Amino acid sequence: MTNAGDARFWDRASRRYSKAKISDQGGYERTLERTRALLRPDDRVLELGCGTGSTALRLAAGVQSYLATDISTGMIARAEEKVAASPVPGLAFRTATAESVASEQTAFDVVLGFNYLHLVRDLQDTLRRVHGLLRPGGLFISKTPCLGDMNFLIRSVLLPCMRAVGLAPHVSVQGARDLTRLVDAAGFDILANESHATKGKDTRPFIVARRT
Repeated sequence: MTNAGDARFWDRASRRYSKAKISDQGGYERTLERTRALLRPDDRVLELGCGTGSTALRLAAGVQSYLATDISTGMIARAEEKVAASPVPGLAFRTATAESVASEQTAFDVVLGFNYLHLVRDLQDTLRRVHGLLRPGGLFISKTPCLGDMNFLIRSVLLPCMRAVGLAPHVSVQGARDLTRLVDAAGFDILANESHATKGKDTRPFIVARRT
């Protein structure tokens, strides 16, 4: 499956995804609270992989501007339905990738990537582009599943089979240590690496990293 194929997968899944319940609501609320505390009223924020916009709608009111992007036009359509019902000043949704935003040469104070990094095809390149999207000293805040720390059968047997028949998008497999190493190698200082889960094993590290 290519990038275009991944986009089509998420287009098909967008309405179902929009209605899905969060598996760990307490952990999600903790992540929102922690992220909100790091944002400033004059920040220009970019969110990559925003899905149907639920997180953007919760965070955007506290900053100057908030651009929420996703590879899927279906996801963005659902997000725009939500913001039309509950407008937030300064919040905009757009179908875009890190690469296309980087081509605009706009510097952001904060880049967010929630449940995003495990879905990109070239993680090293994406992290380098995120670094370039930030002003010096800007923050990259992420929380994403590390499949390398999950059940072996799921990551090594089930996921490849599902991808082969088009039932899953591209998913990269790395552990939390690998992810931390790659973020560091992309030119970031890691300021925090936290666990926000309120139930079960936490395989989604919350990472705050500053562009050096």
